[in-house]
This record gives sequence, structure tokens and C-alpha cells, in this order.
Amino acid sequence: MIEQKLKQIRLLLLDADGVLTTGRIMYTSSGEEAKSFDVKDGLGIRMLKDAGVKIGIVSGRKSAAVERRAAELGIDYCHTGVKDKKTLVETILAQAECMPDQAAFVGDDLVDLAAMKKVGLAVAVADAHETVKQNAHLVTDHPGGRGAVREVCERILAAKGLWEKIIDRWLS
Repeated sequence: MIEQKLKQIRLLLLDADGVLTTGRIMYTSSGEEAKSFDVKDGLGIRMLKDAGVKIGIVSGRKSAAVERRAAELGIDYCHTGVKDKKTLVETILAQAECMPDQAAFVGDDLVDLAAMKKVGLAVAVADAHETVKQNAHLVTDHPGGRGAVREVCERILAAKGLWEKIIDRWLS
């Protein structure tokens, strides 16, 4: 069942804080926000994009750091400071010409639940709130900001039968 859902994915939507990052927010002495991102997650996103899957970020917090990371990775949809994630997910689905069962949303906290319910594959990171895990189709082995996104990307690629081709590319 999960493998079939993974195989259908044409759009991967991600929360930022707690999914692409560990959820910790640091401020520099000048008051600027600083976040850390896992480069392995970034490579997973690039591999998935190369396979034709669109990627989006839907984050409740406004963040220049997230916007910069999205630009670096060529992410198709980046929305920060979102108050209503459910409605935005519906909008992105329409823009991407994607049916809900062709989309996944990766979340970690209660604010992600409504968005997760709008897609065919709801994913919770390993360190997500317990209620989020209970409402997910899939819970990652890795925590947010430490490989969870890469894990999801690899699982989608494997379900689509593309993982071996990717490995062969790196070996040659």
C-alpha cells in the first residue's frame, strides 16, 4: 500500500522547521535568524527533481534562510509565513496540475495536520509530535533536519524503480 502511494508521487511538499531543519532557531548577535540544513536532504531533493517530481515548501514561519535554501535547490514552490497551510496545499495542487493522491506532505507538528490530510501520502518525521505520527501514512526513521527528507526522497525514487539507475550514475 505505501509503496504504491510512493510510486504515484509527482509533488513533494515539505514543512521547513522541524522537517528541513531540526526545528531549532538561532539568532546571531545582530539579531538575524540562522538555521542549519542537512546537505544530504538537499541531494535527495535534487535527485527527486531530476526524476521529474516537483518540490514545494509550505512553512508557517517567514524565513529568509528557508527562502535562500529553496532558491539554492531550485525548489518549485516556496511559501513561508503561511497561516493556512491546507488552503495553500490545495492551491499548489491546482498549480502543479496534480491530484491529491499524487502528492505527499512531510510534517512534524500539529500545524501540519490539515495539510497532511489534503494529500495522498502524509509523512511524519521520526521526532514529530505523537498526534502527527498517528495521522501519517508513513513515519521516517530519521528525525527532521537530519536525513528525514532524504529518506522520503529515496523511498519515492525506489518505488518508482529509479534508485538503481541513480546509483549506477554515481558509480560510473
